Amino acid sequence: MNSFYSQQAGCTVRWHDLPGTGDPVVFIHGLGCAASYEYPRVVRDPLFGARRAILIDLPGSGYSDKPLHYSYRTSDQARVVVELINHLKLDTFWLYGHSMGGSIAIETAGLLATRVKGLMVSEPNFHAGGGMFSRSIAAQTEQQFLEQGYDAMLRAETTAWAGCLQSNAPYAVWRGASSLVEGVEPEWEAQFLSLPCPVTLIFGELSLPDDDVDNLQQKGVAVKIIPAAGHSMSWENPSALAKTLAGCMVV
Repeated sequence: MNSFYSQQAGCTVRWHDLPGTGDPVVFIHGLGCAASYEYPRVVRDPLFGARRAILIDLPGSGYSDKPLHYSYRTSDQARVVVELINHLKLDTFWLYGHSMGGSIAIETAGLLATRVKGLMVSEPNFHAGGGMFSRSIAAQTEQQFLEQGYDAMLRAETTAWAGCLQSNAPYAVWRGASSLVEGVEPEWEAQFLSLPCPVTLIFGELSLPDDDVDNLQQKGVAVKIIPAAGHSMSWENPSALAKTLAGCMVV
């Protein structure tokens, strides 16, 4: 486990740097998750190959600090990822983000466009309004979520995600969800389509049909489908995700 102090977040951010060859892949996790929890199984799958992988726990999540004063907005989290990439002195790298992490990855790629060899996003937020999960959180006030909503969500969760959610500060979850509902300008889809690097959209088979898939395919975006998996594809079919990511990084 490695760490550095983020000026953007005002806290210590931690990540795994798993050794391998070639340009590294930076993994950005989604809301209520942590890359250190979610991606070791994927990047150590034989189908992923022997590529170097950097798994960042964003502020508020996993092993990273959880400052109360920080915004946890997607744009600020993207700047934290940029800080890490500059700290590591990465001239070129691949970028992968899932769900909210996909939206953060899109903003990160926009800030470091000439250094990103390719961007892969799985089921990201492309538009304001959030998904069903983030909307249900943001519909509460922050205080309501801190006092009741977070604990109720943990009690109701029966999947592996519950273990990861416990590593997240509840105020970080609420502010991240509210950021997704509020959105950004230009919206994430427009930023995604304007990037100069190759871009790939990844979806779980069980999440289909989806309007974003149809729309972006019509606009020429490469779409990859993970079989026998839904939104939580890194847990539901990690080998297929590993194979798909490796296939996106062929140059």
